[in-house]
Amino acid sequence: MDSFLSHADLAWLVAALIAGGLVTGVLAGLFGVGGGGILVPVLYELFRVIEVEESARMHLAVATSLAIIIPTSLRSFRSHHKRGAVDMAVIRALGPPVAVGVLLGAAIAAFVDGWFLKLVYVVSAVTLSVKFLAGGDRWRLSSDLPGEPVNSAVGAVIGAISTLIGIGGGVYVSSYMALFGRPIHQAVATSSGFGPIIAVPAVIGYVIAGWNAPDLPPASLGYVSLIGAAIVAPMSVLAAPIGVCIAHGASRRTLEIAFGVFLAAVATRFAIDLAF
Repeated sequence: MDSFLSHADLAWLVAALIAGGLVTGVLAGLFGVGGGGILVPVLYELFRVIEVEESARMHLAVATSLAIIIPTSLRSFRSHHKRGAVDMAVIRALGPPVAVGVLLGAAIAAFVDGWFLKLVYVVSAVTLSVKFLAGGDRWRLSSDLPGEPVNSAVGAVIGAISTLIGIGGGVYVSSYMALFGRPIHQAVATSSGFGPIIAVPAVIGYVIAGWNAPDLPPASLGYVSLIGAAIVAPMSVLAAPIGVCIAHGASRRTLEIAFGVFLAAVATRFAIDLAF
């Protein structure tokens, strides 16, 4: 692989990664997500430009996205926790099954065809987007979260899918909480705590899976690009508190609309991938 880049190409890529990192950090704080929906396509484009083999690009994009999510989600979680907005009981209830789902996702990552997961994500994201844009309590299934075994099943699915598509799971956790009557601000804040629970073991899995993989770019640890992580992670950590401030300063309806638009945008990106 020819990894040489002109100065102009290198400057463009660094600028794009810095911008992507800043956007990722704001999204992490605003919506309680790790920003994988933004990071994966940006990183995929980076690997295309430096001529990484197509067979390895998506694995690298997903794994590097998860690596970047670790510091971003930790910073977002700490900011929300200081404001007293995190429901630790939800993290204790969903955390273990989410971790089990991550292990399952990491185990099957090398064998699952991504188009099916993208289709599932598009359907769920569109449904949730309509829910948040329409508003209203009629979308609530109950006044509180269900008990077992529902929480364990949902947590395992969230962990597995998040691992396979390179996100921190916040979009699923916050939506799940909102459907069961939790305030949107609390749902967003609490969901930020699941980023590390998902990303840490998932990254370890991708490092192991890609340890001897061919055609990887320089400075890769398994499927994790250390260069991509080094550029994007500091920017995302820096910007995360900005999103937190916006989230706690906005009205509930404003946050619901913003969340609905965000979900629609991510669904559109995956739909385009499926179409082409």
